[in-house]
Amino acid sequence: MKEENKISEEISEQIKEEFETEANSENLTSEEAGDDLHGENLTDRVKVLSPGMIVAKRFFRSKLSMIGLVTLIVLFLFSFVGPLFSPWGENEIDTSKGKDLVVTQSVVYTADGEQYTAYDITISTNENKNIKGDITWQHWLGTDELGKDIFTRLMYGGRISLTLGFVVIIIETLIGVLLGGLAGFFGGWVDQLVMRIVDIIYCIPSLPIMLILSAVLDSLKVEGIIRLYYLMALLTLLGWAGTARLVRGQILSLREQEFMLAAKCSGLSTHRKIFKHLIPNVMPQLIVSMTLGLGGVILTEATLGYLGLGAPLGTATWGAMINYATKDEYMRDYLNFWVPPGICITLAILAFNFVGDGLRDAFDPKMKR
Repeated sequence: MKEENKISEEISEQIKEEFETEANSENLTSEEAGDDLHGENLTDRVKVLSPGMIVAKRFFRSKLSMIGLVTLIVLFLFSFVGPLFSPWGENEIDTSKGKDLVVTQSVVYTADGEQYTAYDITISTNENKNIKGDITWQHWLGTDELGKDIFTRLMYGGRISLTLGFVVIIIETLIGVLLGGLAGFFGGWVDQLVMRIVDIIYCIPSLPIMLILSAVLDSLKVEGIIRLYYLMALLTLLGWAGTARLVRGQILSLREQEFMLAAKCSGLSTHRKIFKHLIPNVMPQLIVSMTLGLGGVILTEATLGYLGLGAPLGTATWGAMINYATKDEYMRDYLNFWVPPGICITLAILAFNFVGDGLRDAFDPKMKR
């Protein structure tokens, strides 16, 4: 009997230690764990997390991911809400700066039965009113050579750059999911056709094509917002191939799984098997790819704006504002012209990369932290 009691005590002690360990892992106290031992079920106290909640918990636990997310929120508020509180418009000119026109004399005369007024004017330049680079309480980053407020144009430039990135990424993802899904599911000649198109697109040198497109648009005198639409179409055409290849590879792996065999035996249509079962399982990789691709699109737009190939002339974009750095005078004496948009581009790209890395770790089932 003593040996049996000793064995029973050892088993009870082991069970108690297991419950205490599990309670500690779920941030429960020893008293709470003890209560569970006296009749309460531990699973009633432990909250069952859904897969989405687990992903969110992993994402928000990463400090870099949170820094990236907060930075993106600040940039979006700065770009889309900030202009509502600015006293200046995107292309509004401060007429109080620059040269003063002083009318000194007016003469009225009649010629050919018509009465005319002639003005004798003098132009005086006030050296204290330098139209470029004045940083005052009215203009936090000064004004450009035309008298436009740089801080306000910086906010409007964020609208163009961020919107362009999201539109391009969404469209190229839709195209990539459609073509990559068809190639991976059907295989055969469909797969061969789609993959050969992908290979051709990968072989296209993007920068020379953009230079050629810019020259063609200039020769056709395409101006205004239409020029920006052409830019978006070109970036989408050159960007969907990577998404299609990613989706195809994932579907080739998933279509051999047991759940797809069950879907086939249940008689589901091809449309439902692709878009209800396969694509949702590829979404984690797609979300990460889209997040990381946003930074690349913004950087490409900035590069084209720097080369003068981006948005139409006079439109505020971060890349076009950095174009001031091509002139030695602005590079040396007017850092407020091109340094702030450079900082915004850097912050946006870093933020998207931080968020993308956090999503990748959060969706990874092998991650234990």
